[in-house]
Amino acid sequence: MSALDPSPIRAVVRALRPHQWAKNALVALPAALAHRLGEPGVWADLALAFVALSLCASGTYVVNDLADRERDREHPTKRARPFASGALGAGAGIALAAGLEAAAFGLAALVLPLPFVGVLALYVAVTLAYTAGLKRIAVLDVHVLAGLYALRVVAGGVAADVPLSEWFVVFSLFFFLGLALLKRYAEVRLIDAGRAPAANGRGYLPGDGPILGALGIGSGLLAVLVLALYTTAPEVRALYAHPAGLWVAVGAVLYWTARTWLLAHRGDLPDDPVLFAVTDPTTYALVGAAGVALALAAR
Repeated sequence: MSALDPSPIRAVVRALRPHQWAKNALVALPAALAHRLGEPGVWADLALAFVALSLCASGTYVVNDLADRERDREHPTKRARPFASGALGAGAGIALAAGLEAAAFGLAALVLPLPFVGVLALYVAVTLAYTAGLKRIAVLDVHVLAGLYALRVVAGGVAADVPLSEWFVVFSLFFFLGLALLKRYAEVRLIDAGRAPAANGRGYLPGDGPILGALGIGSGLLAVLVLALYTTAPEVRALYAHPAGLWVAVGAVLYWTARTWLLAHRGDLPDDPVLFAVTDPTTYALVGAAGVALALAAR
């Protein structure tokens, strides 16, 4: 295959999973919720943190796909991944992963605070442990995934030197746990429908969907409850002139949670909720409405 052939380039881009970079926008949340996005230098720090975290995450996705390539060949959608399909070889994958991680840590070490490099290292360590075996332990796997989401938030706080609110930390843990359970629920639905092999390398079996659904919906509703309680907390008065506006955000999170679980129950949600979210107009409308409401509440 010649160097001018675009196929290897497309394969590399797919291996990076650029749609997953949307998760790394979480780095902006601590500064946004602390109303510090307008401060000089904050946007630059967050942009650099986003790039470093995206490079790092793509490197770990490559490692994960290399490790899972044999199993992915039996999956209805994952078999199209570059390493499972044979579009990229193992040698190319190892070189790609090493290059991405080197670029991520090089950028972080040069322009971001040292604690950010530590968070990045912790992210890689946890992700590699997940790939090596934690993802095969039922229930523990979703807690690890939720922790990886939360690390993105911590990375943003460290990069912009913004302390994390305890309210936000608790909300994030419940919300991200619900998101991880939603992913597993959608995967088990594929198994139950005969569209994916039961031996999928995870610790879940056909018929586990109802308990995963109960745990996931419960986690999502607990996140909504934490957000609702926050609207009456004393800390709110220091940040919002009109705290009642926060109820729009509460309603948006509640509606999104209920809608995604209903779609998952019907089998209309893909096994990648992030891909669903970044292509779903309703999600963008809810995020926009919540953002406008929070901005007006702060005035």
